[in-house]
Amino acid sequence: MSKFDYDLFVIGGGSGGVRAARVAGATGAKVALAEEDRYGGTCVIRGCVPKKLMVFASTYSEAFQEAAAYGWEISTGAFNWGAFHERLNSELDRLEGIYRNLLKNSGVETFDQRAKVADAHTVELADGTTKTAKHILIAVGGHPSVPDMPGAEYGITSDDIFHLEKLPETMLIVGGGYIACEFAGIMTGLGVKVCQYYRGAQVLRGFDDEARGLIADGMRDRGVDLHTGTNIIEMKLAKDHDPEMEGGTASDAAAGAEPPDGKGKWDGKRGTAGPIWVKSTNGGEMVFDQVLFATGRTPNTKDLGLEDVGVKIGRRGEIIVDEYSQTDVPSIYAIGDVTNRVNLTPVAIREGMAFVETVFNGNPTPVDHDLIPSAVFTQPEFGTVGLSEEEAREQEEIEVYATSFRPMQQAFIDEKGRVLMKLIVSKETRKVLGCHIVADHAGEMIQLAGIAVKMGATKEDFDRVCAVHPTMSEELVTMKVPVRTA
Repeated sequence: MSKFDYDLFVIGGGSGGVRAARVAGATGAKVALAEEDRYGGTCVIRGCVPKKLMVFASTYSEAFQEAAAYGWEISTGAFNWGAFHERLNSELDRLEGIYRNLLKNSGVETFDQRAKVADAHTVELADGTTKTAKHILIAVGGHPSVPDMPGAEYGITSDDIFHLEKLPETMLIVGGGYIACEFAGIMTGLGVKVCQYYRGAQVLRGFDDEARGLIADGMRDRGVDLHTGTNIIEMKLAKDHDPEMEGGTASDAAAGAEPPDGKGKWDGKRGTAGPIWVKSTNGGEMVFDQVLFATGRTPNTKDLGLEDVGVKIGRRGEIIVDEYSQTDVPSIYAIGDVTNRVNLTPVAIREGMAFVETVFNGNPTPVDHDLIPSAVFTQPEFGTVGLSEEEAREQEEIEVYATSFRPMQQAFIDEKGRVLMKLIVSKETRKVLGCHIVADHAGEMIQLAGIAVKMGATKEDFDRVCAVHPTMSEELVTMKVPVRTA
C-alpha cells in the first residue's frame, strides 16, 4: 500500500490540469484535483470559448450589411446584450458540467477549494486539511495584469468583460497584444465606439510585420480608433475631474452619467464606478464609459507556498521547469500558463499529456513547443505557424512568397478589406519556414497548413498541390515567384 493519499494531486481545474488528471486516472493511478473557482479554467470560463462566441456575435453587424449589398432585403434592430449574455452563461455552465463529469467518470476526487503546497509531497486545502501525494502537478494558469498607475482600479480586465450588465457606449482598450486587438474588433462589431491605445509602434508585437500592418489597417477600416505610440498617464472618475477638458469627451452621455453611489467614488467593484476621465501621453484628455486593460498576464504563483519548498520562480512569477515540466523539486511538476512557456490552451493540454506519459507510463516525453499553429481572432482574422519574415531572415537566407488582394466576396460589393497569404521559404533547404494568413477563417486554414509545415514540406511540395478554385487559400499553392529575398 502506498504511503501517500494519492499518486497525483493536481492543483488547478483548467484544460491542462483536467486533462492530466483524467489521463493519469486512466492508468490506474489514484488522482485528486483542487480548483478554487470554476472548472474549465481561463479558456472555457473567461477566455477562448466565451471570447470566440462574442466574436461570432460581433460579425453579424457586418454580415447584415454585406447581405443587403448582395440583394437581400433586411431589417435589423440593435444588438441585445442581455439575451446573448444569458445564453452565454448557460453555455459556460453546460461546459463546466462536462468538465466535472469527465473528472468524476475518470475516478478523480475533486475539492472545490484553494490548495497550496505545504512540502514536496503535501498539499494543504483552504479548510486546513492536508493531503499527501507522490506527485504534485501545478496547473493554476494566470490572470490579467493591471498597470501600476493612478486610477487603474477603475478599469476592467478581460476577466471582467464577460460579466458586464450592459454594453458601454464608449470603451478605451489599453494594449496591443492579441487580447486587446480581439476585443477591439468584438466590441466595435457589437456597436460600442472603441478607442485603442498601444504604447508600441505597431500592434501584435512578435508576429510577422506585414501581417501586423494589414490587421491594423483592417481594424481601422472597421471603425477602431487605433492609436499606436500612445499610453495612459492618469485615470480618474469623470465626476472628480474638471469638466472643461481639452479634446472634449468620447461620449456626452458618459460625461454626464452618475456613478453608482452618486458621489463619484469607487464602490469596490472593478469597472462599475461610472465614466472615466483619461489623460494620455499624446496630450489628449477623453472620457469613456469603460476602460479595458489588456496589458499582459501574470502566472498565478502568489501564495502557493512554492518558493518555501524549493520550487524556483522566474522574474515574471512563472514556475521554472525543464523540458519534462519538472521543477527543481523532483516530485513537483507544472504545466500551462503558470510556466509562461507558450500560453495556449492546446499547448497546456499537450504538456499535461506529456507529463502523464513521462511520470505514469514510464516513457520520458519532452514537450514539443516547435512549429505550433495559432490563430488570433482579430477582424480580420490571423493564422500563423512557424517563423515570421523578420525571424527567418535573421537565421538564414530566405525567399518570401506573398500576395495581398481583395477576396471575391468583398470585391463584388466594392468593400476594401484585403487578405494576405504568405510563405517564408529557406533558400538552402526549400522548406517552408513560416506560413501567415490574414483573412476570414484564417484559423481554420492555418490548422491544415500547419500540418504541412510541421512535416517539413518544401515550397515545391506546396506547388505540387492542385488549387481549389475559387478560394482565397488557393494562393498558397499558386505563388510561383518570390516577391523578395533576404
